[in-house]
Amino acid sequence: MAFFAHPTAIIDSPVSIGDGTKIWHFAHICPGASIGTNCIFGQNTMVANDVVIGSNVKVQNNVAIYTGTTIEDDVFLGPSCVLTNVTNPRSQVKRHSLYEHTLIRRGTTIGANATIVCGITLGRYSFIAAGAVVARDVPDYGFIIGVPGRLKGWMSRHGHLLQFNSEGLAVCPESNFSYRLENNTVRCLSLDEDLPLPDHLATGTTSYDSFKTLS
Repeated sequence: MAFFAHPTAIIDSPVSIGDGTKIWHFAHICPGASIGTNCIFGQNTMVANDVVIGSNVKVQNNVAIYTGTTIEDDVFLGPSCVLTNVTNPRSQVKRHSLYEHTLIRRGTTIGANATIVCGITLGRYSFIAAGAVVARDVPDYGFIIGVPGRLKGWMSRHGHLLQFNSEGLAVCPESNFSYRLENNTVRCLSLDEDLPLPDHLATGTTSYDSFKTLS
């Protein structure tokens, strides 16, 4: 099994691309990029030199991933979201050797048109709302909205806002996984953050609107 690249895609060499990955129209994968298995790169996407991307990463249309970015497994990058690699760019000042490192950890979602200012870490399963501008580290499961981005709450691995009780416990309405909030840190009690979802929970069967009517 190999990766698929649309005829209009440009794949430079050397690169490493895992089995099952799909690279669609007008995408560009630059030299030194490392991409895992079963990823999807939509139309007009770009992966710059020496970027490291894990497996099962979904990159929607019109997203550029610049040098200095590391993306772990199971990350979703929404359409036209923006990543950067220099905090204080000036056309007159060359900073090619000073690219800042941005780490997007496992399971993160970045919504459409959100902007991630470089040099930060987005924690595991964090959820960045569409249009948000994020310039600070985000904790695991953190739900960030607005400009500038602010912590609004906590999202489950299935993308539902967690409602914690007085004892700091919450249950995801879709997976029934339990979560604990303690010292401004959220952890899943039902499944280790580094383990994949079991097969029966890896495919959605109920619409998001249906869950809203139940809350």
